[in-house]
Order: sequence, then C-alpha cells, then structure tokens
Amino acid sequence: MTGTKLLLVEDVGRDAEAGLGAPYVAVDLVGAGEGELVLVSLGSPAAKAVSHEGATVDAAIVGIVDSLRREGKTIYQKD
Repeated sequence: MTGTKLLLVEDVGRDAEAGLGAPYVAVDLVGAGEGELVLVSLGSPAAKAVSHEGATVDAAIVGIVDSLRREGKTIYQKD
C-alpha cells in the first residue's frame, strides 16, 4: 500500500461534535483534509473498498460530507 494516505479520525455525535471515543487510523480513499467531516467504512467492507489485493485494512474513508441537516436544522456546513 505504498503511497496510500492514512488519516487519524474520530467518531462524532448527533450534532457533529468530535471526541466520542478514541481516535483511529483510516485509509483515505477520497482525498479528505484536516477538519473535514467524512464517512468511514469499517471491517470487511473497508478492506473491499481498497484496491490493494490482500491489504489488511480495518477502516477506510469513503466519502466527504458537504453538509449535514437534522430536524430541519443545518448542523454542519463545509467551508
């Protein structure tokens, strides 16, 4: 997996507040940047998302969130 970017990510809560649990490492498949809200695939779906045959991957970033709304209110908006 030479040349693959790894990012440190952490889970967020219902209102997109960070810091819920310990940070973990995920393979970045979409070119995410620092401070962005991302979608992470875990387990065997993450391993399947990585194109390197036989790679042992447990977490992969598969999307970048532009905005997040809950109950009609925008709780996250990408700059």
